[in-house]
Amino acid sequence: MDTVIKAEGLTKRFGDLLAVQDVSLEISQGEIFGFLGPNGSGKSTVIRMLCGLLQPTAGRAELDGLDVVSQTEEVKKRIGYMSQRFSLYEDLTVKENLDFYGTIYGLSGDSLRERCQTLVDLVGLQEREGQIVRTLSGGYKQRLALACSLLHAPKIIFLDEPTAGIDPVARREIWDLLFRLAGEGTTLFVTTHYMDEAERCSQVGYIYNSRLMAFGKPQELKALPEVTPGDAEWLEVFCEEPTRVLSLLRKEPRVMDATIFGETIHVLARKGSNGEIIKDLLRAEKIGGVEYRHVTPSLEDVFVTLTRQRRAHLGG
Repeated sequence: MDTVIKAEGLTKRFGDLLAVQDVSLEISQGEIFGFLGPNGSGKSTVIRMLCGLLQPTAGRAELDGLDVVSQTEEVKKRIGYMSQRFSLYEDLTVKENLDFYGTIYGLSGDSLRERCQTLVDLVGLQEREGQIVRTLSGGYKQRLALACSLLHAPKIIFLDEPTAGIDPVARREIWDLLFRLAGEGTTLFVTTHYMDEAERCSQVGYIYNSRLMAFGKPQELKALPEVTPGDAEWLEVFCEEPTRVLSLLRKEPRVMDATIFGETIHVLARKGSNGEIIKDLLRAEKIGGVEYRHVTPSLEDVFVTLTRQRRAHLGG
């Protein structure tokens, strides 16, 4: 696959503030790239540089072979952007919004009508074209926002938390649309805070405190030695009173990390204990119903572990 997004050492300073430091990544055509990180970590600044909206202090980036600084206008023609904050006209109908944005992108006449109809069919708005946008559900608003970002047939789409605030069924439907677009060769750059969505991406990047802490396929990140040291193993513990058990495990010297994960506890323990440490500890505390199994770390485990290491390196 051809590389369509490439960044080398992207850095951005705002006065004394280092917003993004030495970010490098490569994303191929048709990939879904998940970009994660806490608020204020630098995600939006990276996206703005990649889109040509913000000039980097150092480093360079290319989109579809175009330099984002010297060929900004050409870059803009090849990208779509779907904002987290719904930015369409709420007092217009679905069709009026599509017609308006299509006109902005230079479409008219039969070309505009055909493109709008194609996108209405793609995102499932056939029964909503005459509906005022403010009366749409969150899921249908997101469908419309996605359709508007696709009007000019961009090769690359940036989506800022496209499923934030919508119900699980709508989230699944939006992701079905994203998979379809990726299958047709569109490259998707998606920010999200949902770990299950990150698991669906072909590649993932995690940025924290201005630095890209991890970049690669989800399975590659789970295998990082920083996440699972050679003398340790991950266990998933099923038990009664998980919050009480969590507190006990965190006091055990052979437990390197422990956190609640749904109805279970994920534990990073010294290798060789084979879970006996857990059983012994909980037997002494008279907690029943304890079971455990060896697991690979989740992406949440990966990001939490890397974040804690980074904080320790920075001194808190």
